[in-house]
Amino acid sequence: MESDEARAAIDMFLSAFNAPDEVSVVDRLSRALSPEITFWGPWGRSEGVEAVGAFVLDLRRHSGGEGTMKRCSDVDAPGEWARYQWRYAAADDRAALSGTDVVRIQEGRIAEMIVFAGDLPALSADTAHSA
Repeated sequence: MESDEARAAIDMFLSAFNAPDEVSVVDRLSRALSPEITFWGPWGRSEGVEAVGAFVLDLRRHSGGEGTMKRCSDVDAPGEWARYQWRYAAADDRAALSGTDVVRIQEGRIAEMIVFAGDLPALSADTAHSA
């Protein structure tokens, strides 16, 4: 798989969060996601573009106000899998949430997605393991 193909699908997915209206959200998700998408998000597993659309629309209606989603790393795409980092910021550009997604690209669309929100806690010196 070309990393350009992964980047295009990922960027189309992220653009759905910034779409001007709900119709555009659904349109962008339909272009970015496989119809059989499996989405592992913060609240569990969902399947299908409609379920992912509900997640995106819920986030857009967040009590902190509508924000902006941005990819804040390059796309690392070994084979059919890719990962990238993202940031969702409130209207005043305060970071509301950030994380890393891992996606599987199939036929130019995201077929599986795992969303990791937030940073991983660092290991303390006494719990770190050496290889």
